[in-house]
Amino acid sequence: MTSAVHPYPFLVRPGPAPRGSVTQHVTHVLREAIVTLELRPGEAIDKGAVCERLGVSRFPVSEALARLSAEGLVDILPQRGSIVSLIRIIDVREYMLIRKALECEAVRALVANRTPDLLERLRHLMAYQSAAADIGDRAGFHARDLDFHEVLTDAMGFAKVKAIIESARANLDRARRLIITPRRLVHTIAEHRAIYDAIAAGDADAAEGAMRAHIDAVTAELMEFAAANPALFAGGEAQSPTRRP
Repeated sequence: MTSAVHPYPFLVRPGPAPRGSVTQHVTHVLREAIVTLELRPGEAIDKGAVCERLGVSRFPVSEALARLSAEGLVDILPQRGSIVSLIRIIDVREYMLIRKALECEAVRALVANRTPDLLERLRHLMAYQSAAADIGDRAGFHARDLDFHEVLTDAMGFAKVKAIIESARANLDRARRLIITPRRLVHTIAEHRAIYDAIAAGDADAAEGAMRAHIDAVTAELMEFAAANPALFAGGEAQSPTRRP
C-alpha cells in the first residue's frame, strides 16, 4: 500500500499557542516558504492543503494570506484563489538603487570610524561565507550575505537608514536567491573582500567604489536572470528577446 504524499512538507505545524498567535505563525511559515522559494512565483496556493498541513482552520490561513498580500508577496484573485506574486522588476531595480545610495554612503562613513571589533566581525562572516560556498550551502551563504551588509548598516547607528534598507527585503530576497549560483558565490566573496580591504585600509573612495561595483554586479545578474526567466517576474522592463536555453 503506497502512502499518500501530502503537499507542502516544508510548512511546520504550530505547537500549542495563545489565541491570535496562530495567524502570526501561519503568516510566518508562509512568508518563509515564499521568500525561500519553496513556494515559487506564480504558484497557486491550495488553502485547504495549507489548513490540513498546519492543522488550522481556514480563518488564520485567510488572514495570513491577506497580510502577505499587503506585503506584495501574494495575489488574491476573486473567485480564483491566491497565488504567489511574481517578482516585480521595478521593485528590484528601485530597491537596489536605494541600497546602492545608502550603503555606499555607509561604507564611506565607516572608514573613518572603523574599529577592530567591526573588522573582526566582517572577517568572520567572510570566512563563514567561504565555508558555505565550499559545501554548496546556498541558504547559509545567503544568510551570511545578509549579515555582512547588516553589520555595515548597524555600525552606522542610524535606525531609519536600516529600516529603509530592510523595507523591501522580502521581495528582493526572492530575486537574489534565484541567482545564487556557484559563479555568483565566487564573485560575491571577492566583492565582499574588496569592500573589507578598503575599509581596513582606511580608503573611503575605494570602499565606496567596491560597494558600488558589488551592488551593480548583483543588479546586472538579476536583470539578466529576469530577462531569461520572464515567467517568474512582472513588469517586463528587464525582459529581452535573449533567452537562456
